[in-house]
Amino acid sequence: MPMPMPVQLLAKLQSSAMAAPTSNDLICFTNCFLPQEDGSLIEKDLWIDERRGVILDAQQTFFLRKERPNTIIDLGGNVLSPGFIDIQINGGFGFDFSVYEGDDQTYRDGLKLVAEKIVETGVTALVPTIITQETTLYPKLLDLLRPWSPPHAAHLLGWHAEGPFLQMSKRGAHSPALIISATEGFKTFESIYSPENLADAEDWLMSGDTVHNTVGVRIITAAPEVEGVMEAINEASKRGICFNIGHSMATTDIATAAVRNGARCITHLFNAMPQLHHRDPSIIGLLGASPYLSPSSSSTFLPFPSAIISALNASMHSLPITKEPSIDHISEALDEIKTPPQTPMLLAEQALRKSLLPTGKSTASPGSAAITAIPLGVGSQAKIIVDGIHSHPNSVRLAYSAHPDGCILITDAMKILDPHLKDGVHDWRDGRRFYKEGDTLYVEGTTTLAGSVVTLDKCVRNFVRYTGCSIGQAIKCATYNPAKCLNIEDKKGTLRAGRRGLAVS
Repeated sequence: MPMPMPVQLLAKLQSSAMAAPTSNDLICFTNCFLPQEDGSLIEKDLWIDERRGVILDAQQTFFLRKERPNTIIDLGGNVLSPGFIDIQINGGFGFDFSVYEGDDQTYRDGLKLVAEKIVETGVTALVPTIITQETTLYPKLLDLLRPWSPPHAAHLLGWHAEGPFLQMSKRGAHSPALIISATEGFKTFESIYSPENLADAEDWLMSGDTVHNTVGVRIITAAPEVEGVMEAINEASKRGICFNIGHSMATTDIATAAVRNGARCITHLFNAMPQLHHRDPSIIGLLGASPYLSPSSSSTFLPFPSAIISALNASMHSLPITKEPSIDHISEALDEIKTPPQTPMLLAEQALRKSLLPTGKSTASPGSAAITAIPLGVGSQAKIIVDGIHSHPNSVRLAYSAHPDGCILITDAMKILDPHLKDGVHDWRDGRRFYKEGDTLYVEGTTTLAGSVVTLDKCVRNFVRYTGCSIGQAIKCATYNPAKCLNIEDKKGTLRAGRRGLAVS
């Protein structure tokens, strides 16, 4: 099969088609391969309605209208993909979703700029992410991030609040002064994000200027072991909010309880979480346990002793924790405090259980065996930054091998994202600057990594190289998998009739 073509090609093809006079507004893409929802590719024509911008059922359209497309575009044996969906992106093209300068229109202009320019990278839908903020800013920012489809641009699906309910030891570049616990459970969530932004899905969509938007997405990333978070997961899920586990030191037991309670995804897998330990695989271990986890809808909150949290806090002070020199707020996933390989939460649980036993007795370490032996169902999915920087290619391949249907490609990109940005020194914020070399960013004058500016189409290609999967399977991880995670696969992420958003991959 020929090598994939640049994603910019579709825009050029569509512009050419629109310039040519047509009598029926039908366009047929022919001599192309179409990705399917199982990751396979089939050679088949695709019809679209140029005026409405929607995919058509070719057979039904011909039967009803008794006509064929006037415009036929030969793709030369390349792949015609659904538009990519980036469900974790912090900004791009000079605009930072987490920065509000006091003017609503300026902020919306920034959103529109990103939505217009990002289509060049194959992304036709995105979920803007905001990192931990001053609590007074959340109601305003989340309201501005309601679903929006600017003309000739990517669809802004809603919002992703990453913080402030994070584990301090895995905060990454999130400001420690702004990290809090949810002392009153979901009530604390409402007090921070505002009740209007956490309303039931239908009420939330209807309450804003979203009459024409039938798709609305809300994501919250939090650490389930933080006080009050676990009990908030179930209520958030009931309201149509996608709960993600991230910036966490959760043990296997706690991570599994979070999934049972409604958590559906892992935020930037391998980053800002304990690394894989054979006795306590922690959050990463959910990938291995996923075939046995039960649907969250049939589960209830599984409480664990609050004393474990106290033991954790006590143990964290005595553990050898170091932090390499870095600059705050560079890469919220990369810039993390280094912790020992063994999960401190595991050590805390062991210490607690030992203290509760009669003298001379011991207990087995709480591993995953007792959990995975229970037939439990389908587990969580995992978002992965496939830039070769945040995660080693071997780690990416390991994750895909463990749970191919659960891998979701993201960029976690910052405002400096721009495929046309040349290598060299670039201004960032507060007088600080980056040095860009390819897709990698360094703090100017140092070798300190500051993240990457990889685009999602490059992540797809990297994923093929790292895992050995087919281009169709990689496309699925940037289209169907994220849509399914957000429960919008009936509207996004596929080439089913009635869908919008295409990209030549």
